[in-house]
Amino acid sequence: MPTISMNVNGISVSAEVENRTVLSTALRENLGMTGTHVGCDTSQCGACVVHVNGKAVKSCTMFAVEADGAEVATIEGQAHSDGSLNVIQQAFQDHHGLQCGFCTPGMIMTATALLRDNPKPTETEIRDHLEGNICRCTGYQGIVNAIMAASGQKPAIAAE
Repeated sequence: MPTISMNVNGISVSAEVENRTVLSTALRENLGMTGTHVGCDTSQCGACVVHVNGKAVKSCTMFAVEADGAEVATIEGQAHSDGSLNVIQQAFQDHHGLQCGFCTPGMIMTATALLRDNPKPTETEIRDHLEGNICRCTGYQGIVNAIMAASGQKPAIAAE
């Protein structure tokens, strides 16, 4: 089995993985980073979104060996070093952008990529960008409101 090395959330790590191991499995099972959730294994739900070399990817459809040598960011690396929530995480809490929490890591990682590329997205742009992420609990308005708030904008519609 090959050994892969990555920089995950600023820490150099390595793991022995089979060639067929997907990145989400390597993160969860080999590296103990269970914040990356797997809801479908078919690239449908987006719960497994992480950043690889700055790009948001669904880690259930990327082989771990493809991330060898990469910079990987997961939900575990999003909070501040003192453990306090970053602006996006805090906005999800403040604006009811989560309910059961299963989709939340992928939503936050997707939102982080959106706000990096588009710091002041419209509600329509947010909804379009979240197209690959499924939430079965919130109805999405709280998630959209959270991303609007994280971008420094006032949410258009109050969540119910």
